[in-house]
Amino acid sequence: MADTHCDTLMAPEFREHLIQLPPTPAGARLDSVLAQALPQYSRSRLAGWIKDGKVTVDGRLPRTRDLVYGGEKVALRAELPADQSVQPQKMPLDILYEDEDLLVLNKPVGLVVHPGAGNPSNTLQNALLAYDARLALVPRAGIVHRIDKDTSGLLVVAKTIESHAALVEMLREHSVHRDYLALVVGRVTGGGTVDTPIGRHRSDRLKMTVRADGRAAVTHYRVVERFHNHTLLRISLETGRTHQIRVHMAHIGHPLAGDPAYGGRRQLTAGEDPAVRAALVAFKRQALHATRLAFEHPQTGEEIAVEAPPPRDMLALLAVLRTAAGPG
Repeated sequence: MADTHCDTLMAPEFREHLIQLPPTPAGARLDSVLAQALPQYSRSRLAGWIKDGKVTVDGRLPRTRDLVYGGEKVALRAELPADQSVQPQKMPLDILYEDEDLLVLNKPVGLVVHPGAGNPSNTLQNALLAYDARLALVPRAGIVHRIDKDTSGLLVVAKTIESHAALVEMLREHSVHRDYLALVVGRVTGGGTVDTPIGRHRSDRLKMTVRADGRAAVTHYRVVERFHNHTLLRISLETGRTHQIRVHMAHIGHPLAGDPAYGGRRQLTAGEDPAVRAALVAFKRQALHATRLAFEHPQTGEEIAVEAPPPRDMLALLAVLRTAAGPG
C-alpha cells in the first residue's frame, strides 16, 4: 500500500512555448491550429489564453478567430491554475505502478472516483490530490476513466497534462485494453460478444439501458469457470459506456451476481446449497473487478501491463461456489 505524502495546495504553473507553424494550415483559425500543435491543451483553454493576451503571433497580439498564413512564429505563456474546487484528503492508495508520467492503482470496493451529488468528499480524486499536490494542475487530478463505486480494480491516472491528453485520446481510440472478472447468474455455454447501443433509461435516470438510439457499446466475454448456477467470465471492453458490463450482461440474461440495479430479483435455484445461498444473500454488490490494464506508455512507447486479483469478498464468494460445485 502506498500512503499519502503531500497535501500542499499548488500555486499556478507557467509554461513558455515557442513554435513555428507549418505551411499547411493556411486559412485555418488560429485557435484550431494551436489545438493541433499543442494537443495537451484544449481548444477552449487556448482560446482563453489568446483573449487574455498570453499568445503572440510574429510579435503581435492576435484574435481567436484570426486566420493563419502558415509559417508564423507563435509564442504562448501558458498559465496552468491549480484546481482548488476539490480538497486533498489523506487516504491509503494501492498503487501498483508509477513513474513520472502516470500511475496505475487498484481501487477498493466502496470508493467513489469523483466528488458529486451525495459524495462531496472521501473520493479517489480527494485522495490523489493529497498523494501528489501537482495533480491539481491536471484535469480531474489525472483521472481519465472511472469504475463504479462498488466495482473494484485498476485505473490509470495521468500525472501530467501531456500524459492526460494522450491517455484520453488512447481511450477514445480504444487502444487501452481493459479486462474484467465478472460472476454472472446462470451457466454461460460459451464466449461471445454483445454489440448493442446503450443510453440513459427512459424512466429511471440513474440507470442505463440498451436502446436503439444509444451510443455504440461492444463487450466481449469468455468463460473462465462454471458453477452450479453461476459462471465466472473474463470480459474485455471495446467501449467504455456507463454501466456497460452490467447492462450488457443483464441484456443477454446473465446479470452480475449481487447487482442491485440490474440483477432483478435474486436468482437462486431450488435446492441451492445452503452455504452458497447464504454467501449470495450476503454479497451486496455487483461481482465485478477490473483485473487487467494494458496500454502503450504515452511518452516512452513502452508496453505497460498491470494485473490485480479480485478483492477478498469476491474471492470468498468464488471459494464457496467451488466447494459446492465439487471436483471437476
